[in-house]
Parts: sequence; C-alpha cells; structure tokens
Amino acid sequence: MIVDDSRVSRLMLANNLAKTNFEVVAMAKDAAEALRLYEAENPDLVTMDMNLPDSDGIECSRKICAMDPGAKIVMISAMKDANLIEQGRAAGISAFLQKPVSPNDLLDTLMLLCQEKISRIAFLRESYAKPFAASLKQGLLDLVHLHVEPKTEYYEKKYLEVNGIAIIIGLTGSPNGRAIVYMSDDTMENFAKRMLGGELEDEDDAQEAVEEAANIFIGHGVSAINGIFKNKEMRITPPGTFYGSGVKMTTQKLVTFKITAMTEIGEIGINVGFAEGD
Repeated sequence: MIVDDSRVSRLMLANNLAKTNFEVVAMAKDAAEALRLYEAENPDLVTMDMNLPDSDGIECSRKICAMDPGAKIVMISAMKDANLIEQGRAAGISAFLQKPVSPNDLLDTLMLLCQEKISRIAFLRESYAKPFAASLKQGLLDLVHLHVEPKTEYYEKKYLEVNGIAIIIGLTGSPNGRAIVYMSDDTMENFAKRMLGGELEDEDDAQEAVEEAANIFIGHGVSAINGIFKNKEMRITPPGTFYGSGVKMTTQKLVTFKITAMTEIGEIGINVGFAEGD
C-alpha cells in the first residue's frame, strides 16, 4: 500500500512497482484513508510519506502498528535525519528512504523486509498446504468420482465468508492451526447424493455426508504431512459444523491458504491456516 498526499508521488511509486513482482493493492492520500485501507486490504508492506494533510507519517504508522504489530512500513520522505529515524523506529517503522528514491533502492528494501514472510509462506504452502490439496483431489475422486485439480493460493483476507456449510477441524502439533471445509447448499446436496449413491432419505444426510468427507480430506492430509515430517505428530480435533448465510470466520493470526476445487457440482473449498508463531 502506498501512502502519500502527492498524486504524482503515488503514481511514480506505483509505476516503479509495476515492473516488479510486487502488487499495489491500495493507495491512500491521507492518514484516515490509510488506516481504512490497511484494515480492508491487509497489505504485506506500506510505503509512508512523512507529511499528510490530516496527520504525519509517524503518527499514521504508529496507529497502523497498533492495529497490526507485524506491519512492515517504509518511510519515504524528502527529510531524513537522526531525530526522524529515532521517532520513526519508536513508532514501528521498519526502514527509511529519501526522495527521490531510486527503483533499485526501493526494490531492495521491500525485498529485504518481506523476505522472511515470503520464505515462510512458500514453505508452508509447499510442505503443509499442498498435502491438503492432494488429499482433496484424491478424496473427491474416491468419494464422489470427480476428477479435478485443486488450486492452492495464499489467502490474505482477514476472514472467510461462507454461504452454506462449513466444517472446522482443529490441527494440533507443529504447526498448529485449523482447517475449514466449505461449500454451498446446492453443492452439499449434490455432493451427498453422489457420495451416498442416490436420493437422500433424511434431511440430515447431506450435512453428515459432508462432515464425514471433511474428516477424510483433512485426516488424509495430516497423515501425508506426518509421513514427511516424522517429528511433527500433527493431529486433528473433532469437527465443528457451522451452517448459514454470510458466516464469517476469522483468519487473523494465521498464515492461511485457500484450496479450491471447481467441480461440475459446484465449488468445494478448504481454507487451512497455521499459527504464525510456530
């Protein structure tokens, strides 16, 4: 996210970043807008101007860090002196660059700040999220004869909204976390009919079928992880079921991945998150 009261400065930074693997998800012209957009977009990094029409960059950074202690903020200002840097560090600012900033200095600073997060995300995606994607793929084939290739992506939003059924299964061990298997009402009904081999005899059959399938998806994923990492001893907790429209489940304090299988009966998803501190 770029925070600068100058439209020209915002565009210059955005143009520099457009040539890199960084994506500008938001641009704010003042502190109030910066706080609102930070909460909405949850960016990995923030570039912060010193002079804002309704505040200053240090105070705005302090409020962002109060909202998110893990925020990574780079101050980009025409001014750069020892006193400013001291105040900025006390407010939670991670790095300081002086205008006009060169594209190389900007990129090097941003890469250095997010290197640890990127490497951890990549590790969790490859070693922990993808086994759940593989178990979803195999489970859909075995249970309901659906041939799909699930997509796994890093999930940055602060909550998951579900319309239909959501099965939450806790993950204990190392790393700990939780997995949510979810789908819409129609997908749930069609899934259960395929799984049970015909029309449903009881209104609870659909929910129970999805609960059983979720237990299989997540259980097989955990077994695969334990087969790779012998000392992790990851386990699953008994499932909890939520059902309704617009159900919001928080993903904060978790490194979260969205695994999506687009099938002929609808979207079937797993949202799996791992505790940041482990």
